[in-house]
Amino acid sequence: MSTSEHKAKSGFETRAIHAGYDPDPTTGAVIPPIYATSTYKQDGVGGLRGGYEYSRSANPTRTALEGVLAALEEGERGFAFASGLAAEDTLIRAVCRPGDHAVIPDDAYGGTYRLFDKVERNWGLAHSPAAVSDVDAVRAAIRPGETKLVWVETPTNPLLNIGDIEALAAVAHEAGALLVVDNTFASPYLQQPLTLGADVVVHSTTKYVGGHSDVVGGALVVRDLELAEQVAFHQNSIGAVAGPFDSFLTHRGLKTLGIRMDRHCDNAEKIVDFLTAHPKVSQVIYPGLAEHPGHTVAAKQMKRFGGMVSFRVVGGEEQALAVCENAEVFTLGESLGGVESLIEHPGRMTHASVAGTELEVPADLIRISVGIETADDLIADLERALG
Repeated sequence: MSTSEHKAKSGFETRAIHAGYDPDPTTGAVIPPIYATSTYKQDGVGGLRGGYEYSRSANPTRTALEGVLAALEEGERGFAFASGLAAEDTLIRAVCRPGDHAVIPDDAYGGTYRLFDKVERNWGLAHSPAAVSDVDAVRAAIRPGETKLVWVETPTNPLLNIGDIEALAAVAHEAGALLVVDNTFASPYLQQPLTLGADVVVHSTTKYVGGHSDVVGGALVVRDLELAEQVAFHQNSIGAVAGPFDSFLTHRGLKTLGIRMDRHCDNAEKIVDFLTAHPKVSQVIYPGLAEHPGHTVAAKQMKRFGGMVSFRVVGGEEQALAVCENAEVFTLGESLGGVESLIEHPGRMTHASVAGTELEVPADLIRISVGIETADDLIADLERALG
């Protein structure tokens, strides 16, 4: 068995550390070097050494990251971008044309909604929102002959709704559309949508993949080589690629994804237990709770239930804002998935762009990204903030 074949058949953590790169043949370096170069010496006119000619088209540091992303999502090819939204826009341009239509979540991430509603709409791409947890609603939102993408997040941001990937793939494919799954909240450690029938996985690698709040990036992983060629063409043509330093940081973070996600999940479960019993919390939203409407589906397609928790508080928006501002160990900030715990008010922060639309989130909602600190410290901090 070759080294590459052995890596492909290895466990998740082994692939995260070894897939996509063999030690440097010249020096034996076990970590991919940062190739801080814009261009490459060619072996004669048109004779590319290793396929490299210009770093927008390909860079060895980025290639290593793209290889491990594909291995972890069990796809054919991975693509690394300058941000999650850059990855999304590139995919849309590769697959859709003016006059086409997409179905998007009715509680999508605010940036994704803004991209579809304020950018792609002007380009001629129509969209309809539907609840990802309702297969019939998604089917009803599809326009036969026009819908090219069924776009879902699962869990969604910030209401943590769950979509049945296998069922949604069947609905999309029946209509001749591609199923795109934003896997940012789950990460490839907890969920592999391509193995359940999805066609494309999207990540904001800024979040759990990078994991340390020190780099912005995005990724696409596809399971069809023809689609991969379309994406590769548009990635090069549009040019919103991950640079070598960003690729290095993202790849470094990815190596510890498995152990980080286990701690994120451990801490989130303890915090959910605390919040569920707190008199000033009116609702806890977490797929790991038996009463969560998507719990059964989440248990079927996810390894565990993740580090994202949303909850609503007694006292409305004023109290929700006060909790966010009073937290100390939880840092008030946007983003998620880093080693540090974050707290935010979606209505005023990450999801302000959907205010006044059918995607508007409750004003009393708080979203926390549970980090890997000592769980007792996090619980004590929330107790103070709620008090």
